[in-house]
Amino acid sequence: MRPELNRRSFVALATAAPLLAACGGVARQKAGANTGAGLRAALPAYVPSGSVRPDIPSVAGGAGAATDPAFLAYPSSRVATVRGIPGRGGSYTAVTPLWGTVPPAGNSFYEAMNTALGVTLTMKPADGNNYNTIVPTMTAARRLPDWIQLPTWWNSVFDVGGLAGTQLADLTPYLAGDKIKRYPNLAAIPTGAWQTGAWGDRLYGIPSFSSDFVVAGAVFHRRDILEAKGITAGQVRSADDLMNLGRELTDARRGVWAFDDVWTYLFPAWNVPLTWDVQDGRLIHKYEMPQFFEALDWHHRLARAGYLHPDAVAGRNADAATRFYSGKVLISGGGTGAWSLADHQSGTAADADYRRGAFDFFAADGTSAPRVAMGLSTNVVSYLNSRLRPDQIEELLAVADYLAAPFGSAEYTMVNFGVEGVHFTMKDGVPTATEDGRKFVQAMTFPFLASPPAVISNPGAAVVTRDHAAWQAANVRALYKPVFWNMNIGMPRSLSGAAAAQAVEDAVKDCYHGRTKVSEVQAAVSTWKTGGGGDRLKQWMTDNVLDKYGTGR
Repeated sequence: MRPELNRRSFVALATAAPLLAACGGVARQKAGANTGAGLRAALPAYVPSGSVRPDIPSVAGGAGAATDPAFLAYPSSRVATVRGIPGRGGSYTAVTPLWGTVPPAGNSFYEAMNTALGVTLTMKPADGNNYNTIVPTMTAARRLPDWIQLPTWWNSVFDVGGLAGTQLADLTPYLAGDKIKRYPNLAAIPTGAWQTGAWGDRLYGIPSFSSDFVVAGAVFHRRDILEAKGITAGQVRSADDLMNLGRELTDARRGVWAFDDVWTYLFPAWNVPLTWDVQDGRLIHKYEMPQFFEALDWHHRLARAGYLHPDAVAGRNADAATRFYSGKVLISGGGTGAWSLADHQSGTAADADYRRGAFDFFAADGTSAPRVAMGLSTNVVSYLNSRLRPDQIEELLAVADYLAAPFGSAEYTMVNFGVEGVHFTMKDGVPTATEDGRKFVQAMTFPFLASPPAVISNPGAAVVTRDHAAWQAANVRALYKPVFWNMNIGMPRSLSGAAAAQAVEDAVKDCYHGRTKVSEVQAAVSTWKTGGGGDRLKQWMTDNVLDKYGTGR
């Protein structure tokens, strides 16, 4: 099967990045803010699709969270979900970022897609490594293409809030509420994902790779090795349990350490938010919370006890996967995208018994209910040009509906694999790329304009799909919407340094690697609050976000 884009590799960036975009200029802040009532009026209705039935259905949790449906094999029926040809013969240009080799223009896949879509859509993939400089050049000259993908982690660089309504088309008249039912596949995209493309109480963006189960990541373990020792993930219910496990698993004389870095994925166990919380009506930053330093102290002690691999302590993370595959490290933090067919193939190549597992979310004290903040529903959003006429917008929305067809449908197969016999063949029930498919079919072209919600699928490795789906189902009720979830708020550039808090984050890293004490991080936080803009940031967020627009929950 041709390797597909891993949605979670992009979602992880959104989870790790600041929740609010740093847009310049007070005048443009109005374009980014959303009120609760205005947002509800602008967002599309949600109508789940029943066209393709998964092997493992989605499970609902709290706060709108739900697991991704799972497929143990690629659907053989390939049902059609779009009647006829969506386009009416229009000609358009589209730009998406591409981290890879740009296919030649006019190739057989592009031509086949244009025939299927009923439009001439000239795809112009741009170098993803320089995309953050390419797009501002276009916007400065007011020369955006008809359709463009703007990753949310660059919202501040692109000033998307300022472009909304000026260079980007307002889709509210076409998609708000029940109007989206004209486009059934777009209607099956979760509401939260649409919110990432809403600015100033109006809808502008079309989401891709959305999910109702988005977290920063998980604390993984070598399930095969632990179970051979009689250890199961369910035995770890507290921070003390995990520390004791570190003691049991570490054997430096044999070159085996229990842990690689886990801080980023474990500190929420102490009920620490990603960034902000509201207590008694007042905004509070995670650096102001005692439990933040309790979490840091635990990680400091972990490193000082010698349970953390020396290369992790030294910051050499390029070989972290190799350490995990070889069994030199048995517990490692990472994004959930690591749970994949490619990981299974790499792991079993190193050790035939390899099996990745993940600990369930737990509260550090072992008694409280675990709470894990949801990340952005997606960070891959495309926009249409405001110069387009209403009939052209409707035509491209019909095209987007085709691109958003559910996993395994006839349209999805075409968008992601091309023409059978030309770009792929079915091998053991799996679409497998031909030479032309490998050259011309890219996951970061058409799916970057629109795509269906995420699923869990690892053809040929059903154990991976079952394990991942079971873990999501066991943990979905722990998810909650954090303060300012999925909100698009413009922040003055003068506060971007305070939001990043790089000096504090550097001190935190030194501490959880055991090189400095918790007290030194506390001193760095104190400096950040008074001299690094932390107090000004908190006041600005209180005055301009919390007091005006609420928590976003």
